[in-house]
Amino acid sequence: MHRLPAENPVITVQGLTKHYGTAESPVVAVAGIDFTVPKGGVTALLGGNGAGKTTTIAMLLGLLKPTSGSISVLGTDMLRDRHRVLPRMNFSSPYVDLPHRLTVRQNLRVFAQLYAVPDAAARIKRLARELDFVALLDRAFGALSAGQKTRVALAKALINEPELLLLDEPTASLDPDTADWVRSLLEHYRTERGATLLLASHNMAEVERLCQQVLMMKQGRIVDRGTPDELIARYGRNNLEEVFLDIARGQGKAAERIPA
Repeated sequence: MHRLPAENPVITVQGLTKHYGTAESPVVAVAGIDFTVPKGGVTALLGGNGAGKTTTIAMLLGLLKPTSGSISVLGTDMLRDRHRVLPRMNFSSPYVDLPHRLTVRQNLRVFAQLYAVPDAAARIKRLARELDFVALLDRAFGALSAGQKTRVALAKALINEPELLLLDEPTASLDPDTADWVRSLLEHYRTERGATLLLASHNMAEVERLCQQVLMMKQGRIVDRGTPDELIARYGRNNLEEVFLDIARGQGKAAERIPA
């Protein structure tokens, strides 16, 4: 697997820090991280629970204000002008619910209107076919299974055909066959649209398949980075899951040995 060129990155993060609590007793969620996400590829943001992944994604979306540092997305300063770039990006997580009383169609129509999607009805029909939930369009979102909700959440994220797609566990709650199918759909979408994806996942086989760059987080810091193949070779392991376990259990390489 080859590293993507670093020119004109879609995301540039410098010194990004997020503290909670008080100045006298701060809780450090993200501790001064730097990274770029190259255009047209898939970058994984990995780490155990509490590593800082969700906080980082929330800051990239402009949902949380950093304590310090800078974020540029699609050439735009997210701290000053995020309204200019938000229509060109989207986000999916099976852990963020849509209104339960609205039908699937109604939920998607709301987001289509928010993003000013032309011919929203046709776009919703196409997504329903591609993600195999045509029969669910007029069912209340709250009545869906976890796997069905995951597919609808992904449709919501694709409604505006984003240039940048942020994904948090996109295949959670899906059976292996459907999960494989969703990965193929994401690969096709990236290739067809030239889109850039940032993926947080605990499925290391998924990361090996989809991603050209991996950022390993632990305790709010990026402790290693590289392509999946580079990380596997660096740690002398057979797969990325074994690398993840090494880092999670404190057996990883020292941060100062991370290649530029």
